[in-house]
Formats: sequence, structure tokens, C-alpha cells
Amino acid sequence: MKEFTFIELGRRIGQLLLSLFVLLLVTFVIGRVLPTDPVGAIVGELADPATYEAMRQRLGLDLPIYQQFWIYLTSMVQGDLGTAILTGNPVVNDLRAAFPATLELATLAVVLSTVIGVPLGMTAAFFRDSWFDQFARVISLVGHSIPVFWFGIVGLVIFYATLNWVGGPGRIDIYLEGLVEPQTGLLLIDSLLVGDYEVFWNAVSHIILPACILAYSAMAYITRMTRSFTLEQLNQDYVIAARAKGASNWRIVSGHLLPNIAVQLVTVLAIAYGGLLEGAVVTEVVFSWPGIGQYMTNALMIGDMNAVVAATLIIGIIFMVLNFLSDLAYLVLDPRTREVTT
Repeated sequence: MKEFTFIELGRRIGQLLLSLFVLLLVTFVIGRVLPTDPVGAIVGELADPATYEAMRQRLGLDLPIYQQFWIYLTSMVQGDLGTAILTGNPVVNDLRAAFPATLELATLAVVLSTVIGVPLGMTAAFFRDSWFDQFARVISLVGHSIPVFWFGIVGLVIFYATLNWVGGPGRIDIYLEGLVEPQTGLLLIDSLLVGDYEVFWNAVSHIILPACILAYSAMAYITRMTRSFTLEQLNQDYVIAARAKGASNWRIVSGHLLPNIAVQLVTVLAIAYGGLLEGAVVTEVVFSWPGIGQYMTNALMIGDMNAVVAATLIIGIIFMVLNFLSDLAYLVLDPRTREVTT
């Protein structure tokens, strides 16, 4: 069993590294062939040809694309992702500052969507074709069909501009910025660590609306999939036998259903989490959230491909790592995957 596990682990790590390399190659090539002018963004429209050409050579854009890719790859291995045109800072430093905001938003959203979506889907399956099941299916359909940015705009108009129930765009009010020294980069946690509850509740008022909107989109997917998994298991002999013995619904769920759909749920939650990190790009623009999504959008507007490629790579790496970890979870949650096959 151990031999099989280590061989399988090595194979999946190899697949992960190959996928990351392909992602890097495709992202880099697309970034170089796009009709953008990073040189013009640096030197300005009034620069003379000699200045323009000197900057182009300095950036290495006069080299063949395969040579540019090799230079970028070797620099990336050393932790150098280039310099951002927009800020003038190393891209690594910009991402280090922006990523915690995206992580905080997506993590809160996936927690909310899981806490609501999984019980909702299982309950809908237990009471199939009832009014509650129809309600859950309509809620899921709406959340899956309407774009996130539309929910964001409507949410700001209703809950911020009209009712004033939540904070506005941004991560925190301007007058509170810089009062909490970053330790983890997660503003909610950092404010609690230093005991600044004014900053904490202000940050909560700003994050709750974008987190709920992202969570609703993910909850729609999680609810649909959980309902489907549960319906499939409810028709199995072990559930019918448990009901014949008089087992309560709670006993059936906790002792029988959850262990059997755990592997499928792990995959669904991993995909949902990765989708939230990707979908946060649009949400961050709507809410002026200072995360990777807004950073990448601003960089794309001026053709700052160092920042765009690095941000895309980070999101792709996270998505692939989440899928990789969900595959490894199979070995823990499903004993059949640990069996040695001959």
C-alpha cells in the first residue's frame, strides 16, 4: 500500500509540475503577442525613437520570444517576476500585498457557501419534489445564472447607497487605513490580534457584501451538486436498510451519507474555492477591493504584462494545487483508492 501511495503521489506531483509549466508558457506567450505597448507606457507617447528603442532593449523585448521566455523562467526560479510598470515596485512585492485581500475575501465566501450550501442540498434531496426542494432549486438556478458583477452593482445600490447597512467600496474606510500593522495580511485577523475592534467591525462591514455575493454564486453550485450526490446515495441499499431499522435522518446523514459523499464534496469544494479566487477578479473591480483581481485589471489596462502574467500564474497555481490536494484527500477519505491493483 505504501509503495502504491508514494508512486501515485510522485506521478501526481509530476503532472502538477507539467501543468504549471504549460500554464506559464501559454500565459507568457499570450502576454507577449497581445497588442499592448509596455514600452510606450513607460517612456510616454512623446519619447523620441532612440529613447523608445533603448527601453525596448532594456526590457528584452527585442529578443526572440523563446529567449525572452527562458530569461523569464530563470528569473522566476530566483524569485524575480519583474518590475510592475503601474507601481514601479517588484511584482513579487505587489502580489505579496494584494494576495491576502483576495484570500480573505474568497475564504470567507467559501465558508459561507459551504455552511449554507451543503445542508441546503442535503435537505432538498431528503424532501425531494417538495416545496422546499423547489425553493432550493430555484435559488440555485438564479445564483448560477446571473453574473456576479450584476449582483455586486445591485447590492451596492440597495445595501450601501440606499439602506446604508454595509460599508462602501474598498477594504476599509480611508480614515482607518494604516492603523493596524500587517502581520498576516488578513485585516480581520490582524485587527483582532492587536485588539482594535473599531477597525475589525469596519472591515467586517466592507467585506460582508462582496463575500455574500461571491458565496451565493458558489452556494448555487455546491447546493446543486450536494443534492445530486445525496439523491444518488438515498437509493442505495444501506440507506434503505438503515431506514428499515428505524434510524433517524440525522443518524443516516452523519453515519452513512456524509462519509460516502465526502470524496465528491471535497472535489466540489476545491473547485468552488478555486472558482472564487478566479471570480473575485470581477467582484474586486466592482467593489474596489485591493486584491489580485483589481491589481491584474489595472495592469492589463496599461499593458503591464509582467504583473498580468504573474497574477494569472498565481491564480492558476492555486487552482491546480487545490485540485492536487483534493486528489490526495481521496487517499484519506476513500480506502478503495489505497488498494494495490495488479
